[in-house]
Amino acid sequence: MVFDSSLRKELARSFGATLVVLITVVMTVMLIRTLGQASIGRVNPSEVLLIMGLTVLGHLPTILTLSLFVAITATLTRMYASSEMVIWFSCGQGLGRFVRPLLGFAWPVLLAVAVLALVIWPWSNRQIQDLRERYQDRGDVERVAPGRFIESAGGQRVFFIDKDTAAADTGTNIFIAAREHDSDAVVSAERGRIVMRGGERELQLDHGFRLQTDTRTGDMRVSEFVQYSNRIDTQVSKAEPGDAPRLQSTPTLLQNASAPNLAELSWRLGLVLAAGNCVLIALAVTRVNPRVGRSAGLMFSLFAFAGYYNLINAGQNWIEGGRVNAGAFMLALHGSIALGALAWLRWRERNWRVAPGRTTQAGQP
Repeated sequence: MVFDSSLRKELARSFGATLVVLITVVMTVMLIRTLGQASIGRVNPSEVLLIMGLTVLGHLPTILTLSLFVAITATLTRMYASSEMVIWFSCGQGLGRFVRPLLGFAWPVLLAVAVLALVIWPWSNRQIQDLRERYQDRGDVERVAPGRFIESAGGQRVFFIDKDTAAADTGTNIFIAAREHDSDAVVSAERGRIVMRGGERELQLDHGFRLQTDTRTGDMRVSEFVQYSNRIDTQVSKAEPGDAPRLQSTPTLLQNASAPNLAELSWRLGLVLAAGNCVLIALAVTRVNPRVGRSAGLMFSLFAFAGYYNLINAGQNWIEGGRVNAGAFMLALHGSIALGALAWLRWRERNWRVAPGRTTQAGQP
C-alpha cells in the first residue's frame, strides 16, 4: 500500500507539471496560428479564443499521452538515480510489480484519451468548420474593414473601402484590384453603394477610373466612368467538404468503411492504443546510466513518442491510399510494440544475461 501510494503521488506531481507546460506551449502556438488566420480573413477575429480553445481540445489526446509518457519516465528515472529502485527490488518488488500502480494511475488518463479521440475530436473539428464557413459565407463588402486591404472570398479580388459613413451599404475612397481570366484590372472610385439587381448584390461605383492590363500582351487601357457596377458576391467552393472523414463521428466511420474513413478510424484508435503502449514502453526501457545523466530518459521519451506518432500518421496515409489493410497495419504496429515492450519488461524482470554461445540468468553460473 505504501509502495502504491508513494508512486502515484509522485506520478501525479510529475504529470500535472508536464501537462501544464505542454498545454501552455500548445495554446501559445495555436494562438499565434489562429491570429495569423484572422489577419488574412479566414476566421472571425472576435472568435479567435473560441477557435483556439476548440483546436487545443482536439489535440488533447496527444498532449495527455505525451504528458503521461514523460511523467512515468521522469518518475522512474528519479527513482533509479536516487537508488529507490534498488530498495524496492531488495524488498521483493520487481518491475512487474510496477504495472499495477502505473495502470491504476493511468486508467483515467487513458479513458480521457479514448473519449477525446473518438468523440471530442470530430465534434471540435465540426465546430471549427462551422465557424469558418459562417464567417466565409459573408459577402465581400462585409469582409472589408475600414482602412485595410482585404482579399475576397474567392481570392480573385482585393478590396479597400474607407467606410466613413453611418450606412452599412455605402463607402468612400474605394479601391479594387481584380484578376479576371487573362487580364488584371484596378478600379478606384470616390464613392460606392450596394444595390440589388436580378437577385444578386452588386457594388455600384461613382466617379472613378479603371485600368485594365492584358497579361498576355501587356497592353493597358485606362477608362474613366461616372457609374460602374461590379458583382462581388461569388459562390466559393468550400475548402473542406462536410463529409470529410475528420468531421464524421466514429459510428459513422464504422458504418461507411471506405478507405479514407478507415484511415481516420485507425488514426483515432491508434491514439488510444498508443497511450496504453506508452505506459509499458516507459516502464520497460527506463533506466539510468550514470555516464549519460537523467536527461537521457526525457530525450528518449520525446524521440520515442515522436517516432510512434509519425508511424501512426504514416499508416493513416497508407491506409487512405489503399496500400495496406487497416486491421493488419494496426495489429502489426500496436501489437508488435506491445509485445516488444512486454518481452523487454519480462527480460529485465528475470534479469537475463545473454552470453556468447549460451544464455544464463544473472547470479547463476
